[in-house]
Amino acid sequence: MRTQYALLDSGNGEKLEQFGEYTLIRPCPQAVWRPSLKIEWKNASGRFTREKEKNKWTFQKKIPSSWIVIFGGVEFKIEVTDFGHLGIFPEHADLWEWMRPLLNKSSRVLNLFAYSGGVTLAAAQQRAEVCHLDASKGMVDWARENARLNQLQNAPIRWIVDDALKFLKREVKRESFYDAIILDPPTFGRGNKGEVFKIERDIIPLLEECGKLLTKKPLFVIFSCHTPGFTPLGMHHLLAETLPKGHIEVGEMALHSPGVLAIPSGSFAKWTL
Repeated sequence: MRTQYALLDSGNGEKLEQFGEYTLIRPCPQAVWRPSLKIEWKNASGRFTREKEKNKWTFQKKIPSSWIVIFGGVEFKIEVTDFGHLGIFPEHADLWEWMRPLLNKSSRVLNLFAYSGGVTLAAAQQRAEVCHLDASKGMVDWARENARLNQLQNAPIRWIVDDALKFLKREVKRESFYDAIILDPPTFGRGNKGEVFKIERDIIPLLEECGKLLTKKPLFVIFSCHTPGFTPLGMHHLLAETLPKGHIEVGEMALHSPGVLAIPSGSFAKWTL
């Protein structure tokens, strides 16, 4: 599968990544080891730093405001943001690949905290019906732009800007059930009407509502998380407590490319019957 993204190196609290023709350095506290490369770091197109609670991009080369990168069979619009995000989380790609064979045109999928739509588009490529929800209108617009890039603008995707927990409760009342649910909740976030999400407080109610929305023969639930302290074991316990009895597989997400040290990048838990 053709790709235009690569992890080139990491170390000293940073990572060096290739996004199409541009190489960018971003903070990576997990990378406590020494980097392997030298010249590639010096020749990077740009670097994002966090110093004294200030975020800053510096560039050695002129780069466009946005450009397109193919990764995991999906085209993404890449754009540098004030938070250092670029519109893609490559560590999720292994979860997409696990999910794809399980879906078809009769599958109904809910993607919560859906960001720029990687999971949404991977599911839509399998002809699944997808509900894409994020509290940020800007991110939903970005995801819709990615859908157009992938010729999926006419796919059966519902684009929802809403608070996740409020939406779930309404779906329960409507008896709007899903065969598969994917969620990647933030540590902290705000809904479109100022609602505050705190993962330690809200994750159990959120997962309980997800459990109520599963069809009688559901395919899976994928729960991924980048919050420190949310370990695979802890996430196993959360799914076991809130979802129907089933099989739970947990592990560590990793950012990886061939021949390069993989970077731990959060945890995941997958539930199936």
